[in-house]
Amino acid sequence: MTRTRSRYAPDRGLTTRMVTTMFLIGLLYVVLVGVLLAVMRGAWPIILIITGGMFVAQFWFSDRIAAFSMGAREVTPEQAPELHGAIDRICALADMSKPRVAIAESDVPNAFATGRSEKSALVCATTGLLRRLEPEELEGVLAHEMSHVAHRDVAVMTIASFLGVLAGMITRVALWGGFSRSSRSNDPMGIAIMLIPLVSAVVYALSFLLTRLLSRYRELSADRTAALLTGRPSALASALTKVSGQMARIPTEDLRKAEPYNAFYFVPAFSSKESLSRLLSSHPTLEQRLDQLARISADLSRP
Repeated sequence: MTRTRSRYAPDRGLTTRMVTTMFLIGLLYVVLVGVLLAVMRGAWPIILIITGGMFVAQFWFSDRIAAFSMGAREVTPEQAPELHGAIDRICALADMSKPRVAIAESDVPNAFATGRSEKSALVCATTGLLRRLEPEELEGVLAHEMSHVAHRDVAVMTIASFLGVLAGMITRVALWGGFSRSSRSNDPMGIAIMLIPLVSAVVYALSFLLTRLLSRYRELSADRTAALLTGRPSALASALTKVSGQMARIPTEDLRKAEPYNAFYFVPAFSSKESLSRLLSSHPTLEQRLDQLARISADLSRP
């Protein structure tokens, strides 16, 4: 019988934010497709087929594509007994089905989870992370990643990011293609066609901001629920501090390769203290994460 609930603490704030984000993203999606259908009336079957096909591909295959792109290689308990043992303990604590377990050959110390459901989930740690963390620290990081699976926010982020991908693609096609040639004419169709790259760019920007806001909150939620599940917020704080500190020693070239997948990672490859950069960041600051874990530790230590 499939389990529907885990022992991870429920997060109503995360659920509310996911539902709100999906609703707003859906409205943007309707606006974008509506503009395309209004401007390109004769091509509506093609538009619906392309957008529908991309959505299906994004939902069903993006986790596999992401795992492949990040070099994740599934391993057996014999090949990685420490990693499997840590995940087994977390699954027992959380009353969850065990996900697929993978390792990525990278010196960048990090971990990530992918999968649209608990059944298809994959949790991966890099060789750099496994080399640097103590067992309790590793367990804290993996509990964080398993929280993403339990709350299904990986699937929500996958769906939410689709509109941004589509809008960005349309914008690039419009700029590189022949839409600009029609803008020289004064006929209504030429003016309408000019709206396509403009609307696409606005939709891309709004969807980007919405997903970033959700991403930062879900990371704080995963820290919180992982700390409560394991009962060791100090171990997770230690892992955060160690991983963030080690990032400065990783060659910039390796960090640049990892940067496109920041939204998946436990800690971003690059982070900034500038206010604008923090607004666009996929993760909260290290200080925010450590402050939250310190409060949880104080609460757990009270009699």
